[in-house]
Amino acid sequence: MMNSEEIISLYESVADITEQMLAAARSSNWERLAALESRCASHVRTLEKGEPRLALTAVMRERKLTIIQKILADDREIRNITEPWMAQLSSLLSNASTERKLSMAYGRNQAG
Repeated sequence: MMNSEEIISLYESVADITEQMLAAARSSNWERLAALESRCASHVRTLEKGEPRLALTAVMRERKLTIIQKILADDREIRNITEPWMAQLSSLLSNASTERKLSMAYGRNQAG
């Protein structure tokens, strides 16, 4: 089981990773974003398993709150960047699928 310092250190690692994820999203580096997201998820799983249910001191609680607020702000910004891109990608895939279906349906009739 982790102690308070280890927990805060792990939260800081998650904050560092989300900051790097934001930089990757801003530069449209989707492969790096995905790799960092996987690393972040691993740290979060570690926190879920190892974070003791101990009361933190006021200073530690404030530090943890500040870190979590930064993580959430970075996450919100990443979503602001990626969600429009995901919608555009989904639209492109949908259009390609529709074109393929039309081509198959009408392409056969024209050939025969």
